[in-house]
Amino acid sequence: MTTETESDLIADALAHLPDIAAIRRRIHRHPEQGLHLPETQKTIVEELRRLGLEARLGTNLSSVTATIGADGPGRTIVLRADMDALPLHEDTGLDFTSEVEGSMHACGHDTHVAMLLGAARLLVDRVDELPGPVILMFQPGEEGYAGARVMLEEGLLDGLDPATTRAFAIHIAAEYHTGEIHLRPGPFLASADNVFITINGRGGHASMPHMAVDPIPIAAEIILALQSAVTRRVDVFDPAVLTIAHLTSGSTHNIIPPTARLEGTFRTVSDERRAAMPPLITRVVEGICAAHGATAEIEFKPVYPVTVNDARVFHLVHEIATGLLGEDDVKTMRDPQMGAEDWSYVLQKVPGAMAFLGSRPRDNPLEGWPMNHSNLVVFDEDAMPVGAALYAQVALELT
Repeated sequence: MTTETESDLIADALAHLPDIAAIRRRIHRHPEQGLHLPETQKTIVEELRRLGLEARLGTNLSSVTATIGADGPGRTIVLRADMDALPLHEDTGLDFTSEVEGSMHACGHDTHVAMLLGAARLLVDRVDELPGPVILMFQPGEEGYAGARVMLEEGLLDGLDPATTRAFAIHIAAEYHTGEIHLRPGPFLASADNVFITINGRGGHASMPHMAVDPIPIAAEIILALQSAVTRRVDVFDPAVLTIAHLTSGSTHNIIPPTARLEGTFRTVSDERRAAMPPLITRVVEGICAAHGATAEIEFKPVYPVTVNDARVFHLVHEIATGLLGEDDVKTMRDPQMGAEDWSYVLQKVPGAMAFLGSRPRDNPLEGWPMNHSNLVVFDEDAMPVGAALYAQVALELT
């Protein structure tokens, strides 16, 4: 049952919606990518100063941190919002659409920043109720740049005791109904690793393939064999997803090229399966190339580890969200999602969790609704007060 304090928190968050939305739209119009986001950083610093908070800036990236209740005696909690956009042309038609060609907040990080700033407003008004310090973590470079890892390297958690430190993040999600919270204990998001394969054959005339070593059918065989390897050699209860998404070779219709290049990604939900994938891929690729008289160069590029929600923190966040929103709007996910997150680096250091916040209006069907990373995705801003209130309630209650 929602308490009077929780009801007040939701009401205050709703009252702040015009300001939260204005911040979100300002950031949405001026999306920035990667680790260096000066305009976004400037907006965050201005808002923190309006709240009387001291902003601390990153050295090798445009991160911002601030602390509320720095002198509190109890546990410390880190609340995170990522800040960066995607290399995508926006086609939503919103009146606050991106003004930067080839850049769009298609993953909703603009809403994350606005929600965390909204939570900061709520917490500054309730600083005496906090059981300990709250660190606001505004992080660039989530989309493949490992900004969370860089922030850790620059001292995000230095001096904090892992036994008394907790971490929580929200990610907006277009597939779920507006205001719903979805989370699970254990693996929440997959690891991500990239693979690059260069097949070295021997070029020649297209009319005489027997005088060449054609890398294109070898590439085709490798792609199919890798899919068979995943279904035949990987335990379905410890799964992997392997996608070859980019194939390049050749220059014209009547020349057999000397090389072909494959690029792909694989995702897992355990460290053991993640470690087993490179040897499996290598064995398949080298075996097929050897059978055809070709060779291969294989490069693996680690991206992010598995994002694992601490079981105890999950349980507490689930209780807090249920008290705030009611049982119907808090869902336990059956399975992890196969996307990946650099929040995983923080959760390797301290107990914590991530939750999805739905942003699809409840009268809109899922079928045909644009998802995160689509150039058409629109996030319902009515979800943002829920996110701000949940950030604040977790800061007030999580132990």
